[in-house]
Amino acid sequence: MKETLTYILQAIVDSPDAVLVEEQDEEGTIHFTVTVAKEDMGKVIGKEGKVIRSIRNIMKIRAIKEDKRINITLAETEALSS
Repeated sequence: MKETLTYILQAIVDSPDAVLVEEQDEEGTIHFTVTVAKEDMGKVIGKEGKVIRSIRNIMKIRAIKEDKRINITLAETEALSS
């Protein structure tokens, strides 16, 4: 599932190399923490959160097929010092 989520996110953003998906499995629930470049955060969230909601729905379908629960969280990146 991590590969699917990474693929979707890399297709949306301008900086696909900056996409980082961390996976933790706790008591039957898989927690994904997504980090993208600060400039790409708006693209991942979308207007009124529609893009991230759609990504969560797609991943939820896959999780249901595998009889698992998922949680996707967006993490904010710290500004890089120049």
